[in-house]
Amino acid sequence: MLRIAYCSPVNPAPSGISDYSEELLPYLAQYAALTLFVEDGLRPTNPHLAKHFPIKPIRQLERMARRGQFDAIIYHMGNSPAHAGIWRMAQRVPGVIVLHDFVLHHFMLWYAANVQRDVQRYVAMMRARYGADGDHMAQLMIRSRFSEAAFAFPCNEDVLAAAKAVIGHSHYLLRRVTATRPDLLCGYVPMGVPLPPLIDRIAARQRLGLPLDQPLLASFGHINAWKRIEPTLRAVAGLRREGIDVHCLLVGSVSPNYDLKGVIQRLGLQEAVTVTGYVARAQFEDYVAATDVCLNLRYPTAGETSASLLRLLGAGKPTLVSAVDAFCELPPDVAAQVDVDESETDLIIAYCRRLLTDPALAAALGARARAYVATEHTLAGAAQAMIEFLAKVYGWAPPQRIRPDPLWDPTPVVEAETTPSPPSPQPAAPASLLLQTAAQAMAEIGLTEDDTGALQSVATKIAELQGKHP
Repeated sequence: MLRIAYCSPVNPAPSGISDYSEELLPYLAQYAALTLFVEDGLRPTNPHLAKHFPIKPIRQLERMARRGQFDAIIYHMGNSPAHAGIWRMAQRVPGVIVLHDFVLHHFMLWYAANVQRDVQRYVAMMRARYGADGDHMAQLMIRSRFSEAAFAFPCNEDVLAAAKAVIGHSHYLLRRVTATRPDLLCGYVPMGVPLPPLIDRIAARQRLGLPLDQPLLASFGHINAWKRIEPTLRAVAGLRREGIDVHCLLVGSVSPNYDLKGVIQRLGLQEAVTVTGYVARAQFEDYVAATDVCLNLRYPTAGETSASLLRLLGAGKPTLVSAVDAFCELPPDVAAQVDVDESETDLIIAYCRRLLTDPALAAALGARARAYVATEHTLAGAAQAMIEFLAKVYGWAPPQRIRPDPLWDPTPVVEAETTPSPPSPQPAAPASLLLQTAAQAMAEIGLTEDDTGALQSVATKIAELQGKHP
């Protein structure tokens, strides 16, 4: 029987990869005996994990690996500080790295400041890797002066050097890895997600206290400028000028220093936009079901593959995406792709107008989206592709299943609320201006809406560094 050390954040670690791993593990366990390694001190909250797997603190991996207790080691690397222990161990014991983000810039800054306790190591790395331009960017970064230009400095070279091989969830990411390290063995594994349950649109609107017949657009996840919120709201204003009585839902937390209220007021959309703040899982699923057109826009990106996008598509929703990076790999009949140039707002208007006024087309696009996820992004397919790539890396015979079924079904059971819960805006918690700025900046450089605790930790440390390095 194959024995695999699986190193990943799991809940309650603040990383979207926690959900990803908890969904993949019961399928991967059809092929091998898995030992789950987690950050020292973390106690997983998913009861299935302790029931089915040995769970070890990651500090024990080196000793167990050197005793030959594993046939393969998998490390999951992303931008969240929840990967600190994984990165520390990956430098000591080689393994296959699942690279969730090509750009690891902000993780490396956080790691230098919080783990190595020496931010100048980050500065020195930037200077050595990228010359004068890197040094200049590093000086801006440690002073909380972030910009889109930071994405040009991926800071992933040390991770690639430590990897025995790399798994990516998009061909875009793997092309960039190969351009950096043409000698490194790479493999594509589709990101698998559970196919969401279909929820009745009218029933969802009734539970949420939303109008039953008004056209609804929605953007899901952490709200900041990189989510293309202003172009979206300009499109809402344009649609309303055309006589389409559209309402926009912004479902998620708001970056504390992003002037969303000002944008809404400037466009005169106070009555046309609802900001929900963070919502629980049942309400989130209801908002998706209630929406006519979903928007999953993002620019710039860190080269990630969006699980939240796959969940929207899997729910059968017509969805708009930004025509950049890994998003360009979606088939044209699965999602509407929006360029991020001067035509952006006009394209959003044109797509939304067509989808809102042609229900048959919207339904067909949603059906193709769900069928795409159901065939191309299954958890079973992801597990099989991962184990086959590991066999290639480690020289195994073709792996065979050791159990016919997954250990458990990770498809969420959504319990609908029995009483309407009308959404209401939620103000950001009080914080100092520096903390707000740092938290927003780190979110905007790539941390996701799942990484709230990590953002606050980063912001606090940068505030300290600001005082040390004026």
